[in-house]
Amino acid sequence: MQRWEARLNLVQWMLLVGTSVSVLAATSEEVYRQRRLQMVARALEAEGIKDQAVLRAMRKVPRHKFVPGQEKRAYENWPLPIGYGQTISQPYIVGLMTDLLDVDKDDIVLEVGTGSGYQAAVLAEIVKHVYTIEIIKPLGLSARARLRRLGYTNVTVKVGDGYYGWPEHAPFDAIIVTAAASHIPPPLVKQLKPGGKMAIPVGNPFQVQNLMLVEKRPDGKIRTRNILPVAFVPLTGGHDRPEE
Repeated sequence: MQRWEARLNLVQWMLLVGTSVSVLAATSEEVYRQRRLQMVARALEAEGIKDQAVLRAMRKVPRHKFVPGQEKRAYENWPLPIGYGQTISQPYIVGLMTDLLDVDKDDIVLEVGTGSGYQAAVLAEIVKHVYTIEIIKPLGLSARARLRRLGYTNVTVKVGDGYYGWPEHAPFDAIIVTAAASHIPPPLVKQLKPGGKMAIPVGNPFQVQNLMLVEKRPDGKIRTRNILPVAFVPLTGGHDRPEE
């Protein structure tokens, strides 16, 4: 009898511990959700971003799962390091660049600079499919695994040089570049669909750059517009080599 009672008590203890862990996890996720709502209200809505699709996406995507080791700071309006000399952009910039693309549920988007996958996840909440390229292999592989784990089946991650885009899936309704280029890459302009938009920071590395909106008119002509000063890590890859 005592042996059975001991086994029963052990089972009860294990169930109790399991329940406690589940409750703590649920409570933690609720805390993060509340912080996320506050982040969107303060960093996006208060700063003039009104696109409801963008606001909904950023209320939903768990930013704390894209910044390993930085979870407590995930919902501050600051860029955060993600390793290999790279950063995840501050929430306002993510929201602004997404807003500038003016995308909807039927669009196909190219992202250059996957990083930890956060921007791709935000876009994936809005558009039909996101193709994203990361030149740093460990970052690309971890982002791919993270996005799959979080259920983003409409994101395809490629490890490679994003300067040349992804011609197999072009043309794109929109393109977003999350690293600063010294100039607007011609291959990306070519892969942008007429009527499409590209958001890209342009300028010298480790200096203030300009966030630019590139629009390809229906007739194929290009119009550019400076949006605001920004500071991004530099785009690496093909732009350092002569065009073939």
